[in-house]
Amino acid sequence: MGIKMIHHVCIQTENYRESLEFYTDILGFEVVQETKNFHNRDFNTWLKLGTFMIELQTNKKEDKLNNWNELNAGIVHMCFLVDNVHEEVNRIKELGYTKFKLKNGEAIYKVENNCLCKIKAPEGTEIEMRDREL
Repeated sequence: MGIKMIHHVCIQTENYRESLEFYTDILGFEVVQETKNFHNRDFNTWLKLGTFMIELQTNKKEDKLNNWNELNAGIVHMCFLVDNVHEEVNRIKELGYTKFKLKNGEAIYKVENNCLCKIKAPEGTEIEMRDREL
């Protein structure tokens, strides 16, 4: 197979500063490159965590983005493997971020004996975190 690895995911946002702060301050990504006025967009920014990258970009100035909806076709969420979901949720809450997707009123729940949580990023991207691969 010619594919070596996933290089990046591109996320569009109309809430650039909020999304940038979420990915850097809450999830720990670092800004690799921030370009202003990129192809009719206010910003196009590369963020990196380990070997994984996010291309965070604002919408084109003439475009209004649709809100995220879990009924859209294509990628529904992206998942990060963490050491301990409970510790990660506590860390995120201590940073003041509380936009968790609740299931039965709880931020952490089990699916097939795996603890996981889902967080809503400011632009609407759903981020899953789990502490077991399968």
